[in-house]
Amino acid sequence: MELVVRKTDLLRELQLFQGIVERKNTIPILANVLVEADGEEVRLLATDLEVGLRSRCQASVARAGSVTVPAKKLYEIVKALPETDVRIEEDKGGVKVAADRFDSRLQTLPRDDFPTLPEPEADGSVVLPGATLRQMVAKTQFAITGEDTRYFLNGALFVLKSDEMSLVATDGHRLALVSVPREGEKKDKPDDETRVILPRKTLMELGRLLAEQEGDVTFSRGENHLFFRIGDRLLISRMIDGQFPAFERVIPKGNDKHVDFERDRLTNAVKRVALLSNERSRAVRFQADKGKVEIVSSSPEFGEAREELIVDYTAAATQICFNAQYVLDFLGVVETEGVTLEFKDEMSQAVMKPTTPEGYEYTYVIMPMRI
Repeated sequence: MELVVRKTDLLRELQLFQGIVERKNTIPILANVLVEADGEEVRLLATDLEVGLRSRCQASVARAGSVTVPAKKLYEIVKALPETDVRIEEDKGGVKVAADRFDSRLQTLPRDDFPTLPEPEADGSVVLPGATLRQMVAKTQFAITGEDTRYFLNGALFVLKSDEMSLVATDGHRLALVSVPREGEKKDKPDDETRVILPRKTLMELGRLLAEQEGDVTFSRGENHLFFRIGDRLLISRMIDGQFPAFERVIPKGNDKHVDFERDRLTNAVKRVALLSNERSRAVRFQADKGKVEIVSSSPEFGEAREELIVDYTAAATQICFNAQYVLDFLGVVETEGVTLEFKDEMSQAVMKPTTPEGYEYTYVIMPMRI
């Protein structure tokens, strides 16, 4: 194999593979990226057996072929090179990477050791708006748990209906749900529904790809895998096989107290007050009374803090306590100027949502803390 490729083109693709490749794994070949050169392009593939990514970029191929190269080292070398063409050439059980006056040789592993990944089927694919999907991922992925033994919670549920698509994530303490109407779809099969659990890592990589490239996403489902095609890139993911919790039952219906906040003012108040919260619980208390809400924290080690926010509240005086980080996670991704807190009492789950959502429905259920 022998090829020449522009540094900027190759670096852009290799950067996306760094999150796919596992640094510590028991299978050495999974630390490598498969490089295939043919025609006028170089194709790249990496996987950790759960998530895989295929991509391509233009290249001048003198000799077709394929090799596997350490993904991290290849990225670091290409990143450090000057802005010029990069020459990659197979050489006696290794690969030479050169540019300008720089020359290097990387060890390779056998091409046959690299795992084979499935290809999406031609039929059954659905086109989804990339910008919308990016928003849905950003508004839910933080609520996925990273270490729950209930493996089905280590992902987000993607629900695709003929007239709507939803993404929902929960870690047992809070739940984030985004629903967006789908336009222009056939409505003759209202019961036709796809429900799949996307692993946490898949969502992170999908978010990266959608931030990198605008445009529609072609989604398809295989027997055990999910496929997201974005331009020339294809994200391949195993499905999590499990029963996601019945999230509809978690969303409270009887919350009779409503408070509207300015998002920025609430964010800053919670950040400041949380500085003196208990470091383990991160608890902040919302004390609502006529025309105001006080955000309060205290800890035996540091002391206490409070900040008053003027709001339109006329119900009975009450209080409810939350993990400050859970509140800030929501406030950090919601984009409207106002947010609404709906709650019933200090023991029942509360709901936060944008005051005036634009084109989507965003519901954030948060369990209160009992201090």
